[in-house]
Amino acid sequence: MSSAATVLDGVRDVLPTLRERADETERLRVVPEASIKELEETGFFRLLQPKRFDGLEADPVDFYTAVRDIAGACGSTGWVSSVVGVHPWQVALFADEAQQAVWGEDTKTRLSSSYAPTGKATVTDGGYQLSGKWSFSSGCDHCSWVLLGGLVFNAEGQVVDFKTFMVPRDKYEIVDVWHMVGLAGTGSNDIVVDDVFIPEAFTLSMGETGQCRGPGQEQNDSDLYKLPFHSIFTGTITTPIIGLAMGAYAEHVEMQQKRSRAAYLGEKASLDPFAAVRIAKASSEIDAAWALLVNNIREEQAHVAKGEKIPLRSRLKVRRDQVLGSQRAIDAIDALFEASGGRALANGTYLQRAWRDAHAGRVHAANDPERALQMFGAHEFGHKIDPGMY
Repeated sequence: MSSAATVLDGVRDVLPTLRERADETERLRVVPEASIKELEETGFFRLLQPKRFDGLEADPVDFYTAVRDIAGACGSTGWVSSVVGVHPWQVALFADEAQQAVWGEDTKTRLSSSYAPTGKATVTDGGYQLSGKWSFSSGCDHCSWVLLGGLVFNAEGQVVDFKTFMVPRDKYEIVDVWHMVGLAGTGSNDIVVDDVFIPEAFTLSMGETGQCRGPGQEQNDSDLYKLPFHSIFTGTITTPIIGLAMGAYAEHVEMQQKRSRAAYLGEKASLDPFAAVRIAKASSEIDAAWALLVNNIREEQAHVAKGEKIPLRSRLKVRRDQVLGSQRAIDAIDALFEASGGRALANGTYLQRAWRDAHAGRVHAANDPERALQMFGAHEFGHKIDPGMY
């Protein structure tokens, strides 16, 4: 079995090819199958998968590092890799029957998702009847299952739970609607389910995951699966944006070293002291975003390793720094893009694509800054925090 270090080495080896395919990825509006296959061969999609299903049960920081590097080559590929690659972590929390259905015959099986509770489930004998339409299921064309959020209604029409439903490919329709200016290659299409029965074992209550619990922990007892859902999953949204910022920074520095500015009598751009100040500030914002993401996960891991409940403040701090990490990365990209000159606007440059992709990622619900910051601030003032995205 490969190790996380081997996976990271393999990912770095395919980065030049992923970057070469970035324009093709946008034209296709979906990550090319060849790119998914190459990432699969590195073992990337097994990083957070249970060992009993040929996974690595790797450190989340190793997973985030791989995602960051992939996004530094192609934003759309990084985004899809992140959101598809994190799903094995949640599948590990489902009942064993569901885990076996996904990986029992093929441990390479992948899942996409759409967690917003836009579907409706009604309680029935042994499970639920699920219907609805979900948007933004990134990478769904490369997956044979989907994880869908839905409100559960009882016979009286009252909401009794908010669950994730695991649905096989023959029970849902993919509707091709993805025509976007940013993250254009993610194939984040709609999912439609029409009155499908979902057995109880193929559901997971968000109330339970909010308490860092799940029936799958009986089989998968690694500390990895005791971390908070919203800590792990919101990190998968910010990490590609940090990767985009790192890729934009690298291209900006390279471009400025080669650039002469006619308006300044042919002076090399790299000799401009203000240009040096700009990259110093941008690099600090990027480094801060990454360092806080890593440090906060490490803090939560330390509590789990000691058998302690993770303090609410730690979980809220993850969300605080996650949304601000996205903003820091985007601010850095904006500053670099504005200082790069007209050549950065050309089709094919990483910078213009990163600018578009990062702002597209910014509108994801996990990057809603006011909600996350308000929760942290209210907790600091001693107010009760309602269960939410923490």
